Amino acid sequence: MARKIVVTSGKGGVGKTTVAVNLAARLAQKGERVVLCDADFGLNNVDVCAGVEHLVTYDLVDVIEGRCRAKQALVKHPLYSNLFILTSSHSESERYVSPQAVKLVLDGFAPQFDFIFIDSPAGLDEGFHRAVATADEAIVVTTPHISALRDADKAITVLKSYHLDHLSVVLNKVRGDLLMNGECLSPNEIEELLKTPLLGILPEEYGIYSGDLAEIHPAFRVLAGNLLTGRNKMYDVTKKYSGLWGNVKRILRRNL
Repeated sequence: MARKIVVTSGKGGVGKTTVAVNLAARLAQKGERVVLCDADFGLNNVDVCAGVEHLVTYDLVDVIEGRCRAKQALVKHPLYSNLFILTSSHSESERYVSPQAVKLVLDGFAPQFDFIFIDSPAGLDEGFHRAVATADEAIVVTTPHISALRDADKAITVLKSYHLDHLSVVLNKVRGDLLMNGECLSPNEIEELLKTPLLGILPEEYGIYSGDLAEIHPAFRVLAGNLLTGRNKMYDVTKKYSGLWGNVKRILRRNL
């Protein structure tokens, strides 16, 4: 039976969708059977981030309104036969879709898959609640910036009222040079601030979100491993800034 996990954030622009896509792809790469559902009916772009927008024929609304069977709306990723994308409505974004209708579709997939990820819209409005109501677990994506952390804290407060099976945080876009220099909050400090365990740390560096799922960044391998095993291993975002050449990189980056 699939683990249904909503990937959400309090603030837009923190990389929520790209985290969801890359995490889903890495799990599929490891042999897990994965559905990635786009539950953002306003700014839906999971299919674009996954590189399958040209393969979409039906979407979630088509399933709900009976224009196709649920399996017909699943788009198999060309690189990973275990990864399927379920897009939201592209032509009728203003149409009301109930949480119960979405949950019914995803529950139908649950016996055949290992993971179902639900990409939630940012913020705490109706779309957020519709996405969360379909899930049993939640991952909150945030960056180390104070405004993002404040919004993540608000999202976590609301998520705790749903009494989910598990709630965790992915800390995204972490600059290793700033972390080494003590110029941003450390992962431990953020974990204490949000009172929620970290599932993983992702660096801010060139190429991590290249859009090419053929080359998944090693940080997502660690993140996927944590999700699968329950371990608490964190990707070292400071490693490239260690030693003599690392110090030179820090100096150069500071001057950019």
